[in-house]
Amino acid sequence: MKRIIAPLFSTSLLLAALVVLSAFPVRAFDETVLDSVVRVKPDWPIAARGRDAQGAPRDPQGTGFAILPGGYIVTNLHVIGAAKTVDILLQDGRQLPAEIVGRHAPTDIALLKVTADVSPINHAVNVSLADPVCAVGNQFGLGLSVTCGVVSAIGRSGTGFNPIEDFVQTDASINPGGSGGPLLDQNTQLVGMVSAIFTKQSDADIGVNFATSTRLLMRVVTDLRDHGRVQRGQVGFRAGPIPPPLNQNITGAMVSRVDPDGAAFKAGLDAGDIITHVNGDQITHPGALEMAIFMTAPKQMMTLKTLRGDQAATVSLMVSGP
Repeated sequence: MKRIIAPLFSTSLLLAALVVLSAFPVRAFDETVLDSVVRVKPDWPIAARGRDAQGAPRDPQGTGFAILPGGYIVTNLHVIGAAKTVDILLQDGRQLPAEIVGRHAPTDIALLKVTADVSPINHAVNVSLADPVCAVGNQFGLGLSVTCGVVSAIGRSGTGFNPIEDFVQTDASINPGGSGGPLLDQNTQLVGMVSAIFTKQSDADIGVNFATSTRLLMRVVTDLRDHGRVQRGQVGFRAGPIPPPLNQNITGAMVSRVDPDGAAFKAGLDAGDIITHVNGDQITHPGALEMAIFMTAPKQMMTLKTLRGDQAATVSLMVSGP
């Protein structure tokens, strides 16, 4: 009986594998994209480096990639930390000093600039669940390597890593040193920047990894390039979770405070209102609302769909700012 079952079981596995492969066409990885990815070597103070198993100071390294023309390199803020100077290593072996253009702690994004002409990676048009993706990173400081998987989730926020989040989740294997590297679709186009590993006990990959979305990256890096800081609009209200038992039937965020001198007050928003949509996008929790507000630039209109008791309303307000 065992001799009969084993071949049948193996055949079933083979057929299942063929179905999966047919669903995700295999494409040759375009290695030229590696010319746009760099190793990042921040000059951390010795006290901030920690020590390895042999007691020697660690040599911190991460990853970055060209995001804008003109030598602009993006990476995670936690990669460069408090470093005053940073070097990057190009794929051709050159090591160059990088200017720190700007830091943005709420999104864990930092923008660097080098004199070398590094080609930016093209952006993906969209990304969907189960799309094949590959991460390029300087894993463990060993040099650039490629690991692949699929998109496990999109639009992740409220994970607790950053105050402002819009993550693409992937099961592609990622380890320390991979932070700041690009997550690429099957056409080698940018899906996001590898930013975090979700783990409870150790800093090691367990298949739940997060990449900051391209749209959030561009919102931050263009401001850092143009202004040296992120220009964030003010809406004049704060919101939090919907309390029980209301949260059994309604999703969104409840307004907790309205500034009497702000745009929200002038537009008629009041404490206790529940925001269900912003600019047409559904709000499922306060983190999603925070992201939607952040993505609305100063001096732009924001349209909110709200509930006050049983009454639905649409509120439009002008986001204030410089």
